[in-house]
Amino acid sequence: MPYLAPTNRGDAFRFLQSYSPKIVAGSTDYFPSLGQGEIHEDVLDITQLDGMRGTIRTQQGWSIGAATTWTDIVRADLPAAFDGLKAAALEVGSVQIQNQGTVAGNICNASPAADGVPPLLVLDAQVEVISADYTRVVPLSEFITGVRQTDLRVGEMVSALIVPDISPAARTSFSKLGSRRHLVISIAMVAILARVQDGRIAEVRIAVGSCSPVAQRLRSLEAKFIGQPVEDITQIDVSDIRELTPISDVRGSAEYRSDVVAEMCKRALLDACGKG
Repeated sequence: MPYLAPTNRGDAFRFLQSYSPKIVAGSTDYFPSLGQGEIHEDVLDITQLDGMRGTIRTQQGWSIGAATTWTDIVRADLPAAFDGLKAAALEVGSVQIQNQGTVAGNICNASPAADGVPPLLVLDAQVEVISADYTRVVPLSEFITGVRQTDLRVGEMVSALIVPDISPAARTSFSKLGSRRHLVISIAMVAILARVQDGRIAEVRIAVGSCSPVAQRLRSLEAKFIGQPVEDITQIDVSDIRELTPISDVRGSAEYRSDVVAEMCKRALLDACGKG
């Protein structure tokens, strides 16, 4: 079984073309999923590739390298609009997992309960995908296509997440509900970006995870709040989150998820509006 951890992209793409390997970055989900025994597939580790780690300010916004760890995110000098993403980073497993796990690994693993996805959705994040011959950019909302499924094609790898410029007045919040406080897979997650002007909601983005096969924005609920006074945020009805399709599992029933998400959205929205 060939295993390669190259430092330059040329070697990485030659390996991709020759072996069609499993691409890993951090491997905090990959190795636990294997169970006992040997690995019977070729593996490409991208964590050592030049230019694949760290946050960079660009003319259009921010670029987050694919191999950037969650600890890197927490420590990065980023605008206030990234506070929700930093809060989610602190919920990704233990400190050891945060030190090793990567942003690209979190989205490519494509778990409905991936902590990083809702806050990245409200930042309108895009996924930069590269191959030996081209680069393409896909909205994160389209990149994750199902449970453990992505739009990544043969011969491609994720190189970065791109976050467009955000108003300095925008604030974000993140809330996660689990069966215990730490080291837990979520029952539900909510991320919100809000911008308040003259006491009214001028802009709002709401994303929910763990309540559908893919974390998603609640567009109809967002539209309902535009122009509303912050003081009028008193309740969110279950009917307002009808886009969601929560399941019942060992962590909670579908009915429970629907009930708690409505309350979580209200609290997270108030928090993002500075009223939490």
